[in-house]
Amino acid sequence: MALYDAPLLFGFEQESTENLSFIPLVVRFNLDRFGQRISLEQWRRLPHGDRELLARFPVEDDVAIEPNFDQALAEMLRTHADARPETFTPDGDPIWAHTDVVPETVIRQSSLCGIGSPSLGRWSELSRFQRYALAKLSRKADVNHDFVPAMREFGLAD
Repeated sequence: MALYDAPLLFGFEQESTENLSFIPLVVRFNLDRFGQRISLEQWRRLPHGDRELLARFPVEDDVAIEPNFDQALAEMLRTHADARPETFTPDGDPIWAHTDVVPETVIRQSSLCGIGSPSLGRWSELSRFQRYALAKLSRKADVNHDFVPAMREFGLAD
């Protein structure tokens, strides 16, 4: 398992993560995949180098990632935050993994933002991580300030 050379941040996240003060989508993706949850307070208690390392873990399917991510996160939290990640059973069939349907939440968020939702063809062309990002950004009923920039970055909006 190889780490990315630098934190994997989407362009639209560069400003919103404020130099990793907020949990980037790459970390959220791996937390969700491996059934772990941490608070923003716990994230911010980690040294910047640890946050950067967690943001360098791959988003590809690789069985070697899980124990390394789990162990790294647990050790970092224990050492720097005197905490443990909350665990849960990950969704075995998340909607963002499907290429045969655009999630209702993405359609709703597009409407809230006044833009067209992705066509099924364009949705299916996105990477798993891009689909995850849009689904994550659209999970709440309020407008997400990163949704339109993400749609633009992924070539889905003008």
